[in-house]
Amino acid sequence: MELTKRHISCPTCGYSFDIELDHSRGDQDYYDDCPNCCSSYRVRLIYDELQQKTRVNIDADDEQYY
Repeated sequence: MELTKRHISCPTCGYSFDIELDHSRGDQDYYDDCPNCCSSYRVRLIYDELQQKTRVNIDADDEQYY
């Protein structure tokens, strides 16, 4: 298991906190709650095989794409 900590900010309230990411499980897409405002945020981990790096995207649960 490859756990790393990442410092992020809640996309809703801006509160800064650390989350642990498990890079050994490949691409991931899951939701978690902000410890400050309890709003859901989405975490997406995308592994780039060419550059051998993992990209992390954090966005609000209620964002709409048009």
